[in-house]
Amino acid sequence: MFKDLFIRKTLAELELQADGDHNSLKRHLTATNLTLLGVGCVIGAGIFVLTGTAAALHAGPAVALSFVISAFGCLLAGLCYAEFASMIPVSGSAYTYGYATMGEFIAWIIGWDLILEYLFGSATVAVGWAGYVTSFLADFGIVIPPTMCQSPFIFDHTGWHASGSFINFPAVFIVALMTTLLVIGIKESAKFNNIIVLVKVVVILLFIGFGISHIHIANWTPFIPANTGTFGQFGWSGVLTGAAVVFFAYVGFDAVSTTSQEAINPKRDVPRGILFSLLICTVLYIAVSLVLTGILNYKYLNVEAPIALAINSAGPSLTWLRPIIKIGAIAGLSSVVLVLLLGQSRVFFTMASDGLLWKSFAKTHSKFKTPHITTIVTGSFAALFAGLFPIGLLGEMVSIGTLLAFVIVSIGIILLRKSEPDAVRGFKTPWVPFVPILGAFVCLAQMASLPGDTWLRLIIWMLIGFVIYFSYGRKHSHARKNRYNK
Repeated sequence: MFKDLFIRKTLAELELQADGDHNSLKRHLTATNLTLLGVGCVIGAGIFVLTGTAAALHAGPAVALSFVISAFGCLLAGLCYAEFASMIPVSGSAYTYGYATMGEFIAWIIGWDLILEYLFGSATVAVGWAGYVTSFLADFGIVIPPTMCQSPFIFDHTGWHASGSFINFPAVFIVALMTTLLVIGIKESAKFNNIIVLVKVVVILLFIGFGISHIHIANWTPFIPANTGTFGQFGWSGVLTGAAVVFFAYVGFDAVSTTSQEAINPKRDVPRGILFSLLICTVLYIAVSLVLTGILNYKYLNVEAPIALAINSAGPSLTWLRPIIKIGAIAGLSSVVLVLLLGQSRVFFTMASDGLLWKSFAKTHSKFKTPHITTIVTGSFAALFAGLFPIGLLGEMVSIGTLLAFVIVSIGIILLRKSEPDAVRGFKTPWVPFVPILGAFVCLAQMASLPGDTWLRLIIWMLIGFVIYFSYGRKHSHARKNRYNK
């Protein structure tokens, strides 16, 4: 009864699924497109919002070290992702990799878990986008009523409260806009993303370049503030907790692997896109965190727009940069919403193609050749969550979901080396099993530092997923039907 829960897809079956005759998606993406997709997704809420929050509440100026720790965990997981991507050129990311190594049930767990990363991630970033847009418009005297630009609910240590707002309309708007763009086509979406990535990287470089001369070394002293006596509030425990908080900043480099069936040369270019985007973003994050905490003392950075606040504190000489920073943030967060929605719709598409979700999710548009139904469903739920829930609650769900996926992918590489030792690999993870084991350990350590309530919500989410799998997915699984028909 339980043996068929761990039916695996062979590499030959996955190759056939990615073959042109069986692939209903268009192949348009180059290595440059893939790298920019990764950068487009990673450079967003983390650099424009979470950097200040993590510094003020957890790590102080040592938030730069928090970014290094998170980047190290991501690099280890990224090396594992790269090997999988070079062998399995199929959309679905960690879900597909789990299907090839640990079987259908584990693949379902990963796929359901990825919803936390992409669906809730896009909602989280949309809320951040709404904050910057509201602030930017206010600079020009255009005021959006609080009842239309804030979450109706507040969640803190005392529980749930009503905020008095009706809906976060700007957050809903950006999700709807990006969803429409994704339905029109992947090529058009990639072009839009390329332009946006260029804009926000230039803005970030302007902040770093002009901000360096306004750094006060005294703001870096002490670099690691003394612990308050509570785990996670400064000291080295604060650096570790800060790493778990800013881990959300790196969510997105793995989204590159969800587009394998739309890449021109996936076995070569997807690994490059993953690793190049991770490297570029890590350098930018560390530089921004050092400049930010150098310009303004970390104690004042727990605000929605910490970079804009730092520029204001630098005096009249940088006032001209403030609107540019906000434009960069608005543009940057737009592309993050785009790529996260893209990733989630492709995961849904692949799961439906395997029979684990409803058939309609596997349909592609007759003209645009995009999975329009899954894209619309994903966008609708993301808009709902973005319109109703606060950013902090959504962000924690994204982090724990992503970390769990990274743990499973890391373990999967060890299993794949044993089950498919002779398979052709366009990229090989170095020092196996050391790198995968260390990657899983670093991610588990960051998961352990997240609040207990976040773990409880993860468990409830997984239980809902189990109900769907056993009531529908297991009965309609193509792999299971093929096994029993032979």
